[in-house]
Amino acid sequence: MINAEKLQCILEAALMVAGRPLTVQNMQKLFDESLNIENHQIRTAIQAIRDKYQDGSGIELREVASGYQFQAKVELSPWVSKLWEERPPRYSRAFLETLSLIAYRQPITRAEVEEIRGVTASSHIIKALIEREWIKVLGFRDVPGKPAMYGTTKAFLDHFNLKSLEELPTLQELKDLESQEAKLQVQLELSNSEINTIEEQTITTDE
Repeated sequence: MINAEKLQCILEAALMVAGRPLTVQNMQKLFDESLNIENHQIRTAIQAIRDKYQDGSGIELREVASGYQFQAKVELSPWVSKLWEERPPRYSRAFLETLSLIAYRQPITRAEVEEIRGVTASSHIIKALIEREWIKVLGFRDVPGKPAMYGTTKAFLDHFNLKSLEELPTLQELKDLESQEAKLQVQLELSNSEINTIEEQTITTDE
């Protein structure tokens, strides 16, 4: 028999050591079927853990696209980021614009990205985004040539601590890309510094 307090301790420990987001189903598999741990019990325990770390703590439990995970609070990033000696990679305007257009206009083809930006979309940028698993091919446009249509992934949402695309900042027609570029650059650097999972690589600007 596992009481509510014990359940909370087990889930808190699992979330701490998992190293990846955990879904309710992942957490339910921690227990033998004979214990009859229901989804609502796990969700109640998760909420209790979130409340526990809400105030007076340097970490928080966040729900992202792939489940729940602990992370340092964003306001502590200036200090936490110093744990990593390497400076996070800088991303070019072209990289950020391409990523933003795919996120906000998906499904979108490379030609449509080029039409909006007014310049050729670098194949290196598209390749880099795919290799990072931030975007993927969603299908193919039913026009001559059958161009691939790109969209974002759960990994993209997880990286930016988003549960769904609805949590993206509102953009009417992407009219203020320079402002969004600055915000996205900060997010990228803070996220890279905290999780330290992306290799250093410089993406050059379009010619």
